[in-house]
Order: sequence, then C-alpha cells, then structure tokens
Amino acid sequence: MLATVIDTEALWETVVAAIVAGVGVTMVFAIAILGAARFLEESRGGRAPAAVAFAVLATVAVVAFVALVVLGLVVMTSK
Repeated sequence: MLATVIDTEALWETVVAAIVAGVGVTMVFAIAILGAARFLEESRGGRAPAAVAFAVLATVAVVAFVALVVLGLVVMTSK
C-alpha cells in the first residue's frame, strides 16, 4: 500500500539531484572566491601573470555560478 502512495524512485532521484546541485554550486562559488582572493594577493605582490590567471579563474567561476543559478531557476519553473 505504501509503495503506491510514495514513488521512491522519483524521491531518490530528487534527493541525489539536490545533493549534487548543492555541492556543485557551492564548489563553483568557492572557486570564484579563491580566484578573487588569490588575484588580490598576487596583484599586490607584483606578480602580474599569476594575477591575470587567477582573475580569469574567478571570472569563469562567476559566470559558471550565474549560469547554474539561472539553470536552476529554469528547471524549477518548468516543472
């Protein structure tokens, strides 16, 4: 009787997707923070090539973060 009320497969897929999305978005944002912090540190130290590399890393991570947030909003509103 309980199996017909709760679709355990759909529930499991939702839990796994939430965990993967939560960890993934958090990691991308953490990489953005790391890139920004290292950019500031390297630029203050006068190491321009490393500062540029970290600035690119931070920019790519911020763009990826925004894209993930928009994707999440699209997925939530389309269901």
